[in-house]
Amino acid sequence: MNAEEYRKMIFTMPLNQILDKYPVCNDFFQNLRLGEMDGTVTLPEALEKVDQEVIAEFGTDRSMLIGDFYEFLVAFGKESGEKANVKTITVLGGHDKSGMPELSNWAISVGEIVSIVGPTGSGKSRLLADIECLADRDTPTGRKILVDGRELLEEERFELEGKLVAQLSQNMNFVMDLTVREFLEMHARSRISDHMEETINRCFESANELAGEKFSWDVKVTQLSGGQSRALMIADTAYMSTSPIVLIDEIENAGIDRRQAIQILAKKEKIVLISTHDPLLALGADKRIVIKNGGVSKILTTSEEEKRCLEDIEKLDATLYRLRNSLRQGDEIKMELVQDKV
Repeated sequence: MNAEEYRKMIFTMPLNQILDKYPVCNDFFQNLRLGEMDGTVTLPEALEKVDQEVIAEFGTDRSMLIGDFYEFLVAFGKESGEKANVKTITVLGGHDKSGMPELSNWAISVGEIVSIVGPTGSGKSRLLADIECLADRDTPTGRKILVDGRELLEEERFELEGKLVAQLSQNMNFVMDLTVREFLEMHARSRISDHMEETINRCFESANELAGEKFSWDVKVTQLSGGQSRALMIADTAYMSTSPIVLIDEIENAGIDRRQAIQILAKKEKIVLISTHDPLLALGADKRIVIKNGGVSKILTTSEEEKRCLEDIEKLDATLYRLRNSLRQGDEIKMELVQDKV
């Protein structure tokens, strides 16, 4: 829907229908304490019935408020379940830190899991950032991102930027003083409409399966540990986000079941890119991008031999998992915990 269609809708469609179509708009009116307006008429008509003093408390008037709501709709409005219908992302290469050309013209498709490997400081996070912002030769690397094989117009680029990519960074901190239930309900209202309660419950259960230590519905999100926060956001991304691309920066440091996290995301038919130093995650991907000196040096498809190696790596990882759990429980470390046949 274009900007003019949004403007027309505000003046012709009953407010309740707008709120049903775009649930995120409820937050706009709740923040202004206008959640009880008459929804059977248009927004301008509903505002005529509201005491001007109530509106003036927020330093605005009816005309300004309509304009603010229009800008809000253009920026954030989307129908429940609407998602960016993207199948492939193509990266046209730029250059590394020394200015030399990097590997160019490679693509990733929905359903693929791709790991990004390289030394610390090599540029893994920069590649994720270029994809997130849909780079157009305007970042330090000079890369250009194509969507479904074509260049984006400037307005398309910024319209897609909020819908195309969900990123899970190394450091995640909540600032809203909500309980886990309130947090999930808020996201569900703004993103989905069908089977909302079922989706919220599945998201909560999945987050607790991923987290090293389980948490309850009524705990504040600001009180969650780093691992619990990451588990909650991975589950939220898998079950509520409509973004077709998920970017994950060093999930091995999150204190969660990282293999299960990737499998959950992969089942949701998303493009998953993981920046990692973890051989289990790197070899568990369909292919891996190797970064050197800020540029893509090569792309490797996981070989059959590597898949066989992965089986032994998983056994080693299971041993480390048992050791970590024993330490967390305050148990003594016994020889049988480390004598696992590989």
